[in-house]
Amino acid sequence: MKKLFLFFIAFNAMIANAQTDSLIGFTATSSKNEISTEQKFDANLSAENIGRNIKTLSLKPHNLGSAADKENAEYILKLYKSFGWDAKIETFKVLFPTPKTRVLEMTEPTSYKALLKEPALKEDSTSAEDGQLPTYNAFSADGDVTAELVFVNYGLPSDYEQLAKMGIDVKGKIVIAKYGRSWRGIKPKVAQEHGAIGCIIYSDPKDDGYYQGDVYPEGAFKNEYGVQRGSVMDMVIYPGDPLTPGIGATEDAKRLTQSEATNLIKIPVLPISYHDAAPLLQALDGPVAPADWRGALPFTYHVGPGKTKVHLQLAFNWNMVECNDVIATIKGSQLPDEWVVRGNHYDAWVNGAADPISGQASMLEEAKSIGNLVKNGWQPKRTLVYCSWDGEEPGLLGSTEWLETHIAELQQKAVIYINSDGNGRGFLGAGGSHALENFVQQVAEDVTDPQTKTSVYNRLMASEVVNASTNKAKQEILDGHGWKLDALGSGSDFSSFLQHAGLTTLDFGYGGEDDGGEYHSIYDSYYDFTHFKDPGFKYGVTLSQTAGRTVLRMADADILPFDFRNLYKTINSYVKELMEMAQQMKENTEMENKLLAQNDYTLAADPAKTFVAPKPKDEVPYLDFSPLQNAMDAFKKAADSLAIVWKNQMSSSANHDQLNELLYRSEQQLLTQTGLPRRGWYRHNIYAPGFYTGYGVKTLPGIREAIEQRNWAEAQQQIIVTADVVNHFATYLSQAASTK
Repeated sequence: MKKLFLFFIAFNAMIANAQTDSLIGFTATSSKNEISTEQKFDANLSAENIGRNIKTLSLKPHNLGSAADKENAEYILKLYKSFGWDAKIETFKVLFPTPKTRVLEMTEPTSYKALLKEPALKEDSTSAEDGQLPTYNAFSADGDVTAELVFVNYGLPSDYEQLAKMGIDVKGKIVIAKYGRSWRGIKPKVAQEHGAIGCIIYSDPKDDGYYQGDVYPEGAFKNEYGVQRGSVMDMVIYPGDPLTPGIGATEDAKRLTQSEATNLIKIPVLPISYHDAAPLLQALDGPVAPADWRGALPFTYHVGPGKTKVHLQLAFNWNMVECNDVIATIKGSQLPDEWVVRGNHYDAWVNGAADPISGQASMLEEAKSIGNLVKNGWQPKRTLVYCSWDGEEPGLLGSTEWLETHIAELQQKAVIYINSDGNGRGFLGAGGSHALENFVQQVAEDVTDPQTKTSVYNRLMASEVVNASTNKAKQEILDGHGWKLDALGSGSDFSSFLQHAGLTTLDFGYGGEDDGGEYHSIYDSYYDFTHFKDPGFKYGVTLSQTAGRTVLRMADADILPFDFRNLYKTINSYVKELMEMAQQMKENTEMENKLLAQNDYTLAADPAKTFVAPKPKDEVPYLDFSPLQNAMDAFKKAADSLAIVWKNQMSSSANHDQLNELLYRSEQQLLTQTGLPRRGWYRHNIYAPGFYTGYGVKTLPGIREAIEQRNWAEAQQQIIVTADVVNHFATYLSQAASTK
């Protein structure tokens, strides 16, 4: 026991000494000042205060456009002002449908009418609150359809390939898909592409119900009545208000008609509980579902179609509503025209204690502590802009409309956008612009995990090494090569900043030990949060420390902490992946076509079951990656040269303003004017949400998705486009490297 005690004394001393070293982007003197500021910042953070704000802001259902949502906006505005910030509400007018008719019933072979309701629980007082949105998918189409039912697993393109081998066509049918494996909006999108006339989505207990653990309220997991609400707007085309793509949804904005909006689904879509799904699935006949399709309901899963028919009727109020963003500012003392922008949304599908109020409360605590620093004489060098977003849940509406309204000014002034969303107990999740990888690692090394008392970085790396799949991967982490920022796809308010405007972006959150089934249900409540997500709100403070340090260091850095050598390594790894992917597809296609020509698939299939052999695929041609490889060589040389200049300037007394501006506007050089094929709103050439993954990222998306879709001409064309972008970026970095 004594030895352990002495170890912790030594360990804490080591951490304290480590924090006296120079921070990235700061001189030795300014590092000491910064560390002192951060210690004062930490001292004013309160877990109890975070808990109070979670309770207050999640007390009532507060979806976009509701009276309670407006009350929360005004409450947040009042808080910012009490903290000493200059704050205001910016209002946009956006399209937001709410349901007026919801009917789901099985008409054959027996009758069953779905409940479509989550019951209140005595343990959870807010589950009985008035004003709850019914269980529905926003931006579903209106529709009244009756058809045979087909089970399509998770509703991914690969699932439809499996159905085709089974001789099953969903054209003219209604499909039922499981939540999971992709963003929910992909499921009706793919169903629609295959000719389905309706889509039902349910949560199988194998994924987040009793198969995983005790169900709510005894445990964290989804009970039989829980339903995941959510938007099915096709955000991979463009997010934000569907009627004002590319421009802010101000009162007088020119709007599309609803039929002109290309990101709206054309078929009716409805989410249901596994209580309502079970009778429908149990009635299905047809082939037994493949082994990896089967869930945890207590019967044999069949695919259909056949005797089971369902009637789905949906109608919506397609209303224009207010979307109220709360924007708070503290003006910079030396560089007022350089902005550090921080954001988290506050709207929810129902009460939303975890998603998003846990993150919002942490961000407000940061704002309170920063306000206290200012009241005691500290001033940020750069301007701080804190944004409490409305309308994130239906499709990133508040952040996107604000970005589109202010894009010209933001591209001139925004040094960084720092995002968070829901938060919980567990490990650091960090994603964003890879030129900030070293910077974020240092921040993570300086934040203490509240459970283990080591740094959140050390704890994350311990998790990574333990869970690495191979000894080689484990050794790489042990050798110090494991830390990587995640690439960002979509699903939160960072999307428009990074992928449309090309602003340097980071996204933070904690989790992994807070699993459950409350997501977007009436059970995402203060009761659930305090019992299963972050009891004591300790990780709320940890998020405040992580994002707060990032804000403070970016605000006061002498030279902004960009290292493009990390970005080079990351993009170069993507290029190698694509080259290997193309080669693997070539070899796989040759083998599969050979087996088809020999009739091996048919001979190997069970003659008692329907099997339709796939058609031979076109051979994969040679793709010439040399333009991109040459561009990457130029990028490496420029990044190496700039790293030397950056280091030299850190030790000089020269004015750093010109270099800093070139650094923070660098990400914009990775945009293309025309954007990605078939979705020009997404202009970043390195990161985008996947066309068939939604939230999941696709890196080098123009090339990668062309290869995945076997569009070889487009793949070659996108190699050239990406090479041009990288060459332009290398030239830009060379210009920065010539800064005196």
